[in-house]
Amino acid sequence: MKSIIGRKIGMTSVFAEDGTTYPVTVVEVLPNVVLQKKTKEKDGYEALQIGYEDKKVSRANKCEQGLVKKANTAPKYVIREIEGDEIYANHEVGTAVDCTAFKVGDMIDVTGLSKGHGFSGVIKRYHAIIGPKGHGSGYHRQIGSLATNGRTNNRVHPGKHMGGQWRPKTRTVQNLVIVSVDPSKNCVLIRGSVPGPDLSIIKIKSCVKKGVKPFIVSPIVDYTKETITELEKKNADALSKIAVKAEENSGKKRTAISNKSHSNAAAKK
Repeated sequence: MKSIIGRKIGMTSVFAEDGTTYPVTVVEVLPNVVLQKKTKEKDGYEALQIGYEDKKVSRANKCEQGLVKKANTAPKYVIREIEGDEIYANHEVGTAVDCTAFKVGDMIDVTGLSKGHGFSGVIKRYHAIIGPKGHGSGYHRQIGSLATNGRTNNRVHPGKHMGGQWRPKTRTVQNLVIVSVDPSKNCVLIRGSVPGPDLSIIKIKSCVKKGVKPFIVSPIVDYTKETITELEKKNADALSKIAVKAEENSGKKRTAISNKSHSNAAAKK
């Protein structure tokens, strides 16, 4: 098992060489610098404490500066713990876990903080039944009766569905697949959507479910193999061939029409 954290950039579409379109989420995965190794003898569990995204020394307090001093790195904005036997054994304090820890076709789970909806009513928050929509009705999107039956009808019981803050919650989307890994750009493309708004921190880890059918990813079109001039030349050649073919077809059509008109005239005579 392995895991890493990154920043969600947004969604787009990429094309495979066989013409398949993949809707993907672009995740920026900068090097996760190991700041501390948790051990069973001292901490009771094994994990790596990593830092993500450099921060100016002037913006870090003495505690944060002392934490990164052993790793000989700059202070970090995000400090998390990641687990996984594959990365725990191969990394020490001061080393970095990058996006090459995963490869194309790996099945993963992505955890992030979902989008908040602010103050929401019971219709949106709990899917309560809406009232009549007629103008004469005085009840449309209200909460409804709060009455209770029995001896405790002097109060509203805890847990009653009411309007309130629909806050972000930690959510995990399972059985996603990695479509592309680009170490030069510190970028990972994940097929499908992941929880959280753009620019939020997410955690990518190996799929925990057993027996999941693997997803076969077709090779992605690499537009960097050809220069712009080569593409323009190729497009120009293709357009010229299309124009020549269209002219030939139009000439054949005119010849056929003229032959037909001559034959009709001869038949009338």
